[in-house]
Amino acid sequence: MTSDEARALDRHDTLAPFRDRFVVDQPGLIYLNGNSLGRLPKATAERMREVVEQEWGCDLIRGWNRSWYEAAVRIGEKVAQLVGAAPGQVILSDSTSVNLFKLVLAALELRPDRNRIVSDTLNFPSDLYVLQSCVRLLGGRHHIHLVPSEDDISISLEALHDEIDEQTALVTLSHVAFKTGFCHDAAAITERAHEVGALVLWDLSHSVGVVPTELDRWGADMAVGCTYKYLCGGPGAPAFLYVRRELQERVLSPVWGWFGQQAPFEFDLTYQPAEGIRRFLVGTSPILSLLALEPALDLVLEAGVQAIRAKSVRLTSMLVDLMDEVLVPLGFALGSPRDPDRRGSHVSILHPEAYRINRALIEEMNVLADFREPNLLRFGLAPVYTSFTDVWQAVDCIRQVVETGHYRSYSPQRQPVT
Repeated sequence: MTSDEARALDRHDTLAPFRDRFVVDQPGLIYLNGNSLGRLPKATAERMREVVEQEWGCDLIRGWNRSWYEAAVRIGEKVAQLVGAAPGQVILSDSTSVNLFKLVLAALELRPDRNRIVSDTLNFPSDLYVLQSCVRLLGGRHHIHLVPSEDDISISLEALHDEIDEQTALVTLSHVAFKTGFCHDAAAITERAHEVGALVLWDLSHSVGVVPTELDRWGADMAVGCTYKYLCGGPGAPAFLYVRRELQERVLSPVWGWFGQQAPFEFDLTYQPAEGIRRFLVGTSPILSLLALEPALDLVLEAGVQAIRAKSVRLTSMLVDLMDEVLVPLGFALGSPRDPDRRGSHVSILHPEAYRINRALIEEMNVLADFREPNLLRFGLAPVYTSFTDVWQAVDCIRQVVETGHYRSYSPQRQPVT
């Protein structure tokens, strides 16, 4: 593919106009890190000025009754539309890890006679740390079984099925793997878990907003996800959690706080859980961060997940094809699935010098991707603002960095954030 062909794809891209709705102060910057932190929507910047100057500055405490108190529920319903959930099942609360902690303990309480937790070696390490802490808090009677990857890219569906048995209390996986972009067959895994009476908890952090997600149709029991990647909610934006309606009155959050109380402003000294999904709230919502998310969600909903997914497949497939053509002869290999049905919206490529190549891309070529140990360059392609020309230019920049050997001038010593 040539640069002219990439520009032609951009001219016919129906999502191309959405790029103008994001802050792009450095026109020459090629930003391919949407799977870590999404760009800032212009509408979010405008909304934040309104919130800070008018709602906080002028309304003061009155803001709670005007819109703030209901924000976690209202904005949760917008996320629900992106994850295939009927109303009353999604709420914004805390961070992804905290939400995972709450739901893991809630799920294990529903299966007191079972002691197995099934996950895989491609899951996000923080998710595994949360599982380990839950096992410790429950006295060590549960055992975590991690299904290994045979190729360091994907997880065998058959191997997962074999690990999910009648002693399994919970299956918890990342829908899209953070390193490789591998996408699980969520419907099949959920069905298998339910066949043996296990519960399923999905982490949607790397799929929400770019991969069609149908929690209700899958029959998922619970889910969590972050909002600052493809949903462009901003650094550290509040996460979301989902609990299937049929389970809500049977489970409790292990962390009790006043926003999860039935009537928080009665200030009763005994906790009474709120009805429905509200019971998974804990403390006061971070209003500024919460309201910053809403305009970004509106933008993603306007673009439509199906259209976003269609462009995502074209972008990632283009990157894979260019890698085969341009980068494989330079010592690179693909670190993501070739089948787009089993791939999210990020692509990883492998090289022994991936870290130093990434440093050179950032410092010399104005390309922002990221590095993951031990040898992955990871490119998060966000269809609402990533162009086909971005992808072509990024591959060309990688070629230049390697052919000239410029990466050798950078230390292999890792910076704190990679």
